[in-house]
Amino acid sequence: MRRLSLVFLPLVLLGCGALRDAFSSRADIVARANDQTLTVEQLADWAGANRDLPLDPLTLARVSHAWVDYTLFAEALAGGKDLLDSATAAATMWPMVSQLKWQKLHNRLTARESLTPQQVDSAYETGQVRVFQHILFQVPQNAADSIDKHKLRQADQLLPQARAAGARFPQLASRYSEDPSAKAAGGSLGLATRGQFVPQFEEAAWQLAPGAVSPVVKTQFGYHIIRRPPLAEVRDSFRVGLESRITRELDSLYVDSLDIKRRIKPVDRASEYVRNAVQDVDAARTSNRVLVSYRGGSLRVRDLMRWLSALNPQLVQSLPQAGDQQITQFLKAIAQRQVLLEQADSARITLSPDDWRQIREEHDSTIVTLTTILNLTPEVLRDSVGPSPQARASFAAARANDYLDRVLHKRARYFPVPMFLAERLRDQGRWSVDEAGIRRAAERGGELRADSGQAGGGPPRMTPAPGPPPIDTARHQPSGRPPR
Repeated sequence: MRRLSLVFLPLVLLGCGALRDAFSSRADIVARANDQTLTVEQLADWAGANRDLPLDPLTLARVSHAWVDYTLFAEALAGGKDLLDSATAAATMWPMVSQLKWQKLHNRLTARESLTPQQVDSAYETGQVRVFQHILFQVPQNAADSIDKHKLRQADQLLPQARAAGARFPQLASRYSEDPSAKAAGGSLGLATRGQFVPQFEEAAWQLAPGAVSPVVKTQFGYHIIRRPPLAEVRDSFRVGLESRITRELDSLYVDSLDIKRRIKPVDRASEYVRNAVQDVDAARTSNRVLVSYRGGSLRVRDLMRWLSALNPQLVQSLPQAGDQQITQFLKAIAQRQVLLEQADSARITLSPDDWRQIREEHDSTIVTLTTILNLTPEVLRDSVGPSPQARASFAAARANDYLDRVLHKRARYFPVPMFLAERLRDQGRWSVDEAGIRRAAERGGELRADSGQAGGGPPRMTPAPGPPPIDTARHQPSGRPPR
């Protein structure tokens, strides 16, 4: 036993990662997708050929995961799997499905009758919420005195016409105002409450009676002519603005109550976990680490990665630079969305036929795009391979390899398999990515680059896939829209 313990001790000191590598470091396989494999030499060939591709394990892991996604997709096509079925469409289009469910729940929670004319009249007469129109003659900061005087002269010249215009004031604003957003709305600034504008504008605007026009007002933005329109001119927009404001307040109150009832709380070091996650997205996609706890559930790292893809993938790039407080508030907002979606499912919120038609159109477009990129249609499979399942799977995998080879040799543009489709394919298939194999590929890729630099040539090219070539996406835009 003592002899055994002495042998075992170094392995313990090396740690789990080193122990794993001790058994796999000489393996020549980087990744598997069902019965297909990505070898160390294959990945090293790609990495060695593209000198713009960083030779680090994280980058090569991303290439390996892209290979897994495309190989699983190609094999699904070769196997005759119906990727256009409703279950696949619902899983692949999860962001759209979730948004539609949330919107229907939101409409149910905030459902209320429109304001009556008497309620609109009362709100306007009370004056706590008002509508203002304005015409701005913009003066850039640090503008010369001559420009400032010219803008003032323009405002003074237009003032008598603006005071006499009455209901035609929006036409003057559309013609003369230099405030782009208000100009498009006839000078309207929408509903406003006290404290919303800069002090000089605020003081002049809130003194106006209905229908009155201010003198020329100077602010940091330039010279303004301000008008408070009477209710008769803006009744419809005033009512819609009031109803929207009420809805926003109801939303805010509901979300605040949700925080209290469900005890939504980010865990300690949540911001650190988020920053780590976005540095290695592929690993984060399967991480069960809890970021936010709440009564009845939690938001995990892998949940966050799904939400990031659903909301805006660019958020992944901005999170590492965000402060701890910003990340904490962001996580709370995501957790609130998750809880609301859970409530929508509990409330049996269903989608309409029109909703499903829109979902199917988006999903079908994605499948067509990916199929076209690989040129792996049923006709190509029938004419090039025949009925043998093994031959069809090998042919499809070769098409995926050929496409990625073209991408990494800069002869084709890269379109990723959308995250939610990739998840669906991975759930239904067998796959793995080996860290030790990736490290070996990085080392081997460096050797190939060094050899090609000395010889003045490039690494050996792959054997092209059999059958018709895949679409050259560097020169041809595939039919359908690119996947998001």
